[in-house]
Amino acid sequence: MMQKVYTKIESIVGNVITVRADGVKNGDLAIVTTSHGESYANVIKLDRDMVSLQVFSGAQGISTGDQVRFLGVPMRVSYSEDLLGRVFTGSGVPRDKGPALTENMIEIGGPSVNPAKRIIPRNMIRTGIPMIDVFNTLVESQKLPIFSVSGEPYNQLLARIAMQAEVDLIILGGMGLKYDDYLFFKDTLEKSGAMSRTIMFIHTASDPTVECMLVPDMALAVAERFAIDGKKVLVLLTDMTNFADAMKEMAITMDQVPSNRGYPGDLYSSLASRYEKAVDFEGAGSVTILAVTTMPGDDVTHPVPDNTGYITEGQYYLKGGRIEPFGSLSRLKQQVNKDTRDDHRALMDGMIKLYSAYKESLEKKSMGFQMSEWDDKLLKYGELFESKLMDLSVNIPLEQALDLGWEILAECFEPNETGLKSDLILSRWPKKVS
Repeated sequence: MMQKVYTKIESIVGNVITVRADGVKNGDLAIVTTSHGESYANVIKLDRDMVSLQVFSGAQGISTGDQVRFLGVPMRVSYSEDLLGRVFTGSGVPRDKGPALTENMIEIGGPSVNPAKRIIPRNMIRTGIPMIDVFNTLVESQKLPIFSVSGEPYNQLLARIAMQAEVDLIILGGMGLKYDDYLFFKDTLEKSGAMSRTIMFIHTASDPTVECMLVPDMALAVAERFAIDGKKVLVLLTDMTNFADAMKEMAITMDQVPSNRGYPGDLYSSLASRYEKAVDFEGAGSVTILAVTTMPGDDVTHPVPDNTGYITEGQYYLKGGRIEPFGSLSRLKQQVNKDTRDDHRALMDGMIKLYSAYKESLEKKSMGFQMSEWDDKLLKYGELFESKLMDLSVNIPLEQALDLGWEILAECFEPNETGLKSDLILSRWPKKVS
């Protein structure tokens, strides 16, 4: 195919260059040739014949007389089994010093799957984390954010899920990661043996901004193809607030009219188009998405978590190093926990009610009120619940976690104090009912 070459750059603003060109489409790739070498760029705005391109490696060193060659294709990524165990940048370039993959290229950022072709989520993804498996079950093809603040161990949580989740394939998309966090993911997955079923697309804080915006599309394009081939794929993204901030930076460069807190007006649709890639194919595989969203100032009304909440099917709140039972919600859990074990739903509801009562007793104690015998039982229960089930270091299968729940109840209460049905207590209570 003929590639058009242009030798006059009209303007250079930040990392965006503008040329006059025709027959160019939004999202097309181009190569900018300078005296220092070549750099990829992609088309981000069209205004008649004025074409704006974001230069991946930055516009430093580019002059108005340099060449711009349009490739006539959008950003693409290689798709094959050779991706497994590999680490790439946000633009698909190997970060692990392995060979570049150029065969079987697929476009990124395509449309979401037709809703009519999706099947209702119906399979549980086991993670070994009781606060997920028991209380807010993760369901295959679900899209869930992890709401947190800077400093919380959300990357450690993602790494644990990557090691333990019962799926065929993990795709990790890192956006604006500190280099230490990138090394943590890589070392943890390699030591656990999970790297062989993992593909990583990593953008660090020192990499070009445009690559941050490409990471989710790269990860999800590859995930979708593996799902079509029958694999159960779990996509882990961190951090979607960095992705939104990259969008904001790009919008400012493009002189777009800002919306809420300076974010572009299409923030909602940009987030939704990525989250809606979560899908379960009839007779094939699935894509499940867990994405960290940090909340600046722990503010859930911040535009990024606020918009995310309208798109996703619940959320996990990571606070104080634990997944909080209040505020966390998996809207699809009832699709699967009715079929796991006969006591799952009743035990889940009963334990959360008692934990809520514990919180009230804790508040009474802190305010100096007199404690009743019931309050003392609740305080004991709350401490056991937090140490044995809420602690993120706990790693046990669902059935063992449910048994542990019964043991905690039996240690603190009489059977008739739990509010659970008599038939369940008769069949599940750990010690003999008097």
